[in-house]
Amino acid sequence: MILPPHKRVIQTCLLMLSMLLSAHLLNGQKVTRIEIMNAELTAYDQVIGKDARKLLGDVRLKHEDVIMFCDSAYFYPSTGTVDAFSNVKIIQGDTLTLTGDLMHYNGKTKLVRVRKNVKLVNNEITLLTDSLNYNRATEIAYYMGGGILTQKDNTLTSGRGRFFVDSEIFFFMDSVVVNNPDYTIYTDSLKYDTQTEISYFYGPTEIISDERYIYCENGWYDTQQDVSFVTDNVYLEEEGRTLRGDTLYYEANEGFGRANSNVEIIDTAENMILKGNYGLYYRDRDYIMVTDSALMIQIDGPDTMYVHADTLRSLQNPEIEGQSRILKAYYRVKIYRPDIQVMCDSLVYVEADSAFDFFGEPVLWSAENQLTASQIRVVMVNQQLHSMYLTRTAFVTSRKDSDKYDQMRGKEMTGFFTNNKLSKILVTGNGQTIYYAEDQEIIVGANKTECSDLSIYLKDNKISRVVYNTKPDGTYYPLKLFPTEEAYLSDFKWVEQWRPLNYLDVFRWK
Repeated sequence: MILPPHKRVIQTCLLMLSMLLSAHLLNGQKVTRIEIMNAELTAYDQVIGKDARKLLGDVRLKHEDVIMFCDSAYFYPSTGTVDAFSNVKIIQGDTLTLTGDLMHYNGKTKLVRVRKNVKLVNNEITLLTDSLNYNRATEIAYYMGGGILTQKDNTLTSGRGRFFVDSEIFFFMDSVVVNNPDYTIYTDSLKYDTQTEISYFYGPTEIISDERYIYCENGWYDTQQDVSFVTDNVYLEEEGRTLRGDTLYYEANEGFGRANSNVEIIDTAENMILKGNYGLYYRDRDYIMVTDSALMIQIDGPDTMYVHADTLRSLQNPEIEGQSRILKAYYRVKIYRPDIQVMCDSLVYVEADSAFDFFGEPVLWSAENQLTASQIRVVMVNQQLHSMYLTRTAFVTSRKDSDKYDQMRGKEMTGFFTNNKLSKILVTGNGQTIYYAEDQEIIVGANKTECSDLSIYLKDNKISRVVYNTKPDGTYYPLKLFPTEEAYLSDFKWVEQWRPLNYLDVFRWK
């Protein structure tokens, strides 16, 4: 059958295209032969194969850029494979050396199987195992029966592993342990970049040294720089402190840590916990900062204190050697403790003095009493309330009923506590009082008095009596005759609605 001219042209083109594709595929699949470079004795052995050769004594074979050494071998030219025995050694290029007792090599697939006393050396890396497969085509080596990798001071062991020869990256699985003179790492799975000496963790991981303990379930560790970034259920223990967070970045040499989200710093020596969503830690400066929903918890049994602010800082007192610390809280500060509550703009606590200083329109509540001043200082002794000092426009208020308030105003006030209850207040300078008199718990009148200095005594946090230390100038009014315009002293305010009634209320601002 004779095809029309145009069909013959198409057929010719298809044939040429087929030939070109075949040639390309054949060229791509071209397999180089394994060369016998040396053997003291060479013989054909029909028992082991039709064209099999038995090589004995100082055997050397070459395939592409690989040279193989052994004491004896079976060589199968038709399949391009080699079985090597005793003192097996493979050299690839000028970086990789692989030794073992037994080897099978397939020249077509470029797969090397080495068994017993296997040792792989690549640049500064040494891998020991008992069974290793190395695919030269993909440049991936892997072992299943346990292996030990060493590089400089690092030793890594695992049940299984893969080594990417070109990039010098290892993947370790099953009971991974990294040993270094300065630390030990335990993890389920680990990726190790031998060029950067950075380890990447996947699964529960512990990093343990004499100085610190780190736990995480994901992250990386730079073994050269001693820097880590870890995530998922993270915590770090160091020098009596525990640092937690969703993520943690830590430079061990600098002693610097940064934590994000659900941050918690526990100081066991101080019985103190700092919480927030962002935290900084400087070990050598003994400095801690937390912000974003910051909360300090000073643990003292039923008298545990909760301090909230936009930012909390805990640092070493620069004026006193030793362990004396300073706590600073900035902006929108609220404190809850069962026996005392505070609201202010900022505070400073000096551990050496056991004193809190409250700034920025501070308000302090003690039972039924509200205390305000330009500045308030509270002094603790053995974690108990001892005394307090109110300076400039000091004011004490307590509610008698819905619209009646006992009030004491002065230039300065000093308060004293007994069993954490306010028991006495001394007013110094420009003292003024409004005190409602009762008869059988019924309000019957009001005393409005001015006296430069006076003393106020309280029982169960309630005013029991007032002593005017200098000549007072006062007036008693029967309740019905007490003028409404006289019912409040200058600078009076009542802000009970801002008072924190439990530890959760410290996050409620006004």
